[in-house]
Amino acid sequence: MSRVYPFDEAATARAVIGDDGTLTEWNEGARRLLGHPPAAVLGRPAAELLADTDPPAPPSGARWAGTVGLRHQDGRTLSVWLLAHRRPPHDGRPGDWLVVTPLAGPPSPAGGDPLTEAGLLQSPCAVAVYDDRLRLRRMNAAMAEIVGLPAERVRGLRLPEIGGKPQNEELEQGMLRVLTSGRPLDMQTFLRAGGEDRAHAWLARMAPVRDAAGRVRGVCLAAHDVTDSHRARQRLQLVNEAGVRIGTTLDVTRTAQELADVCVPALADFVTIDLLDPQEYGGEPPARVTPPVRLRRAAHQSVLPGVPEAVIKPGTAEEYPAFSPQADALTAGRTITTSVAAGDMDQWLDWHPERGERVRQFGIHSSMSVPVRARGLTLGVAVLTRHRRPDSFTADDVLLAEEITGRAAVCIDNARRYSRERETALALQRSLLPRSLPHTAALEASSRYLPAARAGVGGDWFDVIPLSGMRVAMVVGDVVGHGIQASATMGRLRTAVRTLADIDLAPDELLTHLDDLVVRLSEESGGDGAPGEADSPGEVGATCLYAVYDPVSRRCALARAGHPPPVVLRPGGVPQVLDLPAGPPLGLGGLPFESAEVELPEGTVLALYTDGLVWSRERDPETSRELLHEVLGACADSLDETCDRVLHTLLPTGGAPDDVALLLARTRGLPGSQVATWDIPADPALVAPIRKQVVEQLDTWSLSEASFTAELVVSELVTNAIRYGARPIRLRLIHDAATLICEVSDTNHTAPHLRRAKTFDEGGRGLLLVAQLTQRWGSRHHPEGKTIWAELPLFEEDR
Repeated sequence: MSRVYPFDEAATARAVIGDDGTLTEWNEGARRLLGHPPAAVLGRPAAELLADTDPPAPPSGARWAGTVGLRHQDGRTLSVWLLAHRRPPHDGRPGDWLVVTPLAGPPSPAGGDPLTEAGLLQSPCAVAVYDDRLRLRRMNAAMAEIVGLPAERVRGLRLPEIGGKPQNEELEQGMLRVLTSGRPLDMQTFLRAGGEDRAHAWLARMAPVRDAAGRVRGVCLAAHDVTDSHRARQRLQLVNEAGVRIGTTLDVTRTAQELADVCVPALADFVTIDLLDPQEYGGEPPARVTPPVRLRRAAHQSVLPGVPEAVIKPGTAEEYPAFSPQADALTAGRTITTSVAAGDMDQWLDWHPERGERVRQFGIHSSMSVPVRARGLTLGVAVLTRHRRPDSFTADDVLLAEEITGRAAVCIDNARRYSRERETALALQRSLLPRSLPHTAALEASSRYLPAARAGVGGDWFDVIPLSGMRVAMVVGDVVGHGIQASATMGRLRTAVRTLADIDLAPDELLTHLDDLVVRLSEESGGDGAPGEADSPGEVGATCLYAVYDPVSRRCALARAGHPPPVVLRPGGVPQVLDLPAGPPLGLGGLPFESAEVELPEGTVLALYTDGLVWSRERDPETSRELLHEVLGACADSLDETCDRVLHTLLPTGGAPDDVALLLARTRGLPGSQVATWDIPADPALVAPIRKQVVEQLDTWSLSEASFTAELVVSELVTNAIRYGARPIRLRLIHDAATLICEVSDTNHTAPHLRRAKTFDEGGRGLLLVAQLTQRWGSRHHPEGKTIWAELPLFEEDR
């Protein structure tokens, strides 16, 4: 279909020739020039109109101009200057050639004609004047140089006929607005000047040309080459874009990929980012490297889908010899540009045939290797190559690549340092947390710990601590902050809790001692003030929940210091939050803590957790707690499966924003048949009958093999209680599959201690004997007095 134009087409002879050589358009101007009506030539080979016996060679570029002999309808031969533009396929229209030539130009203007006077034809600024039909009247030498055609040949043609590009049609529409409105207009466009391959940015300034009466008689077009300023703006925009897009995370691989993404296609068609492995240099990247260099592919990007130019995949390490572009740049410590045409990469491509094949396959012609350096350390190298863009890398491209890579290098180094600290903190955290939970007769337990996805590891911890009398302590805590300092503080608090638990402190007393420790840690962490000023206080703080469960009484004593209360699920019931006094967070100092005691039937599930489990940007804490109750309500037989289900339900896909510690415990009760209790009279003569009753009880339990040791231990503990304790005195034996426990309680609060007996002393060796015969022994205090206990291991033959 012929295009519709707002002006007379007959002033230009215009024809369109398809790729198969047939004429597809023939306007009135062409008929006036050669006399052939459209019906006689459309659909026929254009070569039939050539009168020359030796026709010109077919054009090979995007534009052709020259003089040819054409056959007139009446048989004459006309020598005609033709201008042909190659038009690529567009909007379903096949590619073709637009051929134009001006007919007789407009009459010579009379003196004083504004179109003649408007030209500034000798100005160094490119200027062209178009009449009221938007046909070229005059243009100066500067404009002719831009167009690449002599002015006398194109006079009388419209701008699209001269340029043949869609941009020329847009400019003509702007000129039409100027012609109809009488107001000047500025437009920016991109065109190639003369025979140059690279498009330039042009500012087209259009102004109306008026006669003496003020009537608009034409349009003056001035073209200004603003390529340099346009490219400067592009470079600045790319640098700003790099500052926004690179370094969005503290992940080395992600940051390297962001660098590659920014450079394609703005700077290159194919980019690779290869980084050094710091472990090969003692854990820290070197200031300089010597070839051969071993690099690991961190990221790559291409203008082609699937990055087909790449020889290796991300994560793969490869060694680069001295003559490779990568090693050259790292050794020199500066950017190296190479060209395939100049032979700069011949040795490298011959050494690596697969790369040479990719270079030939995709037509890679230029390469630029930029060292990735930050804070005086060499991190790796970025290699930028071109194959779709025909131009080579310029000095400005080098400066731009170095600016972007320099910014990215700082982000990569920050990510590397963060990753190293995170790995160190994780290793420290793993060493401080229990690798496995102890198997106890009191409960079955399962746990999970997840570090924060972004903030790194912190001070969350959990523990299960076996106590005397088959009892067990459960603890969950959370130190304020993240990083190595928080992990180290957590380790100190966990050690303190285990130490305090070992002396069998009640939960509220234990938290009081722990609060004192946190206060001291805060004072120690305070910064040094200026001379004459007090040191600034530290900011160590923590929360903690401590619980002690007794499988004999099936009761649990708990206290918390600003920590979320546990959730309890009794057999056949629904999950409920245990109502406990909140208590102040650790580190405030001087505030009391309160214990609460609850009965937990056998099979009760306790859920202890840190607030990272329920605090989320996606939902409020109350909703998270409801989800937790819902998951616990469907608690499976396996606590491991329940832990996984809780984390999967409550935590976001990308990881938790804060540390998460979760401890699930299912209580067990010790049957009354495994416990025996005697009230002891305060008479040493009655110790022998007690020993006999103990032996009989062990026979009943089928533990007669342990009778000899148990008899000695009971004898010593009961004798000490009668001699040094206060009534009432009680003996209790407890056993499970692996341990026999002997406990003697009295109302005297004085703790026993080992002492060295002299050679002729008649006593003083009782507790020493107990310590030698038992697995462990100790004492614990309670409101009524104290209990001395000893544990005897039971072996297979004892059961």
